[in-house]
Amino acid sequence: MTEPFHGAKIAILVRNHIVTILRDDIPSIPWPGHWDLPGGGRENNETPAECALRELKEELGLTLDPTRPMWLTQHRSPPSYVWFLAVELPEFNHSMVNFGDEGQEWRLVTLNWFLTNDRTIPHHKKRLQAYLEQRKPI
Repeated sequence: MTEPFHGAKIAILVRNHIVTILRDDIPSIPWPGHWDLPGGGRENNETPAECALRELKEELGLTLDPTRPMWLTQHRSPPSYVWFLAVELPEFNHSMVNFGDEGQEWRLVTLNWFLTNDRTIPHHKKRLQAYLEQRKPI
């Protein structure tokens, strides 16, 4: 994790569901109007987990223990790298969310819906699928 990186995304899995955010529909941003995962740009010298957990708190008001087991993978994304994290959160409930001011809405959707939706950011589907292929049964 010493390589330079510029951002991190985190998949919050709740059994066979995932937490997703509908991006703002602003033409000047990447992937306008698409379903995204919590996360964003790195600040200062954050680790990938610190970056993802800070963004999760800002976007959805969710606070996770940084020692909670998480799956991490690094991906080339010019000008450097991004990290993809996944965490199982079976105790999740809707009352835990305090939706921030980024995005149009959030949803808890089935994994199948997320993976087959034409408006889900494609590289998130691939990274999530890689996690699911090695996921231990719950």
